[in-house]
Parts: sequence; structure tokens; C-alpha cells
Amino acid sequence: MSTTRPISDLQDCLDDISKTAHESGQPVFLTKDGYNDMVLMSIEAFEHLQIEKEIFEKLHEAELQAKRSSKRYSSSEVLAELEKITNV
Repeated sequence: MSTTRPISDLQDCLDDISKTAHESGQPVFLTKDGYNDMVLMSIEAFEHLQIEKEIFEKLHEAELQAKRSSKRYSSSEVLAELEKITNV
């Protein structure tokens, strides 16, 4: 469950906001004048988000490549190729 706090809490409650972000693993939404203004998250949550973004980008690129080619690979062919690459 996400947390929403006023941005003014940053000055007085930063330790509490940091603790909430780290313990929950969820972003803390900060508001200014009643409107969403910023999102604060732990570095672990941010890194996880970046990894997911990279995976989705690579999957999207693979989909685009698949549309440009009729060549398809079986799972055993893919695994064999991965083994070659990782066992060098």
C-alpha cells in the first residue's frame, strides 16, 4: 500500500519517511498544495524498477526483431546458445 505525505514533512520527518520507504518497499508520494508533486523510494526499489524497465525494453526489442524475421528458435536452441555464451 502506498503512502502519501505532504512535502513539508520532508523537513521534519525525513527519517520516518525513509523508514517507511525502506520497510514497505513501496514509493512514498509527496504532495504540495494538495497535489501530487514528488515520489520518494528506497534505492533498492529504484534499482528493481530499473531492472524491470531494462527487461521490458529488451522484450520489446525482441518483439520488433521477431516481426522483421520469420526465423524462430526452439527453447533448446536458445538454451544451447546461452550455454555457449556463458561458458566461454
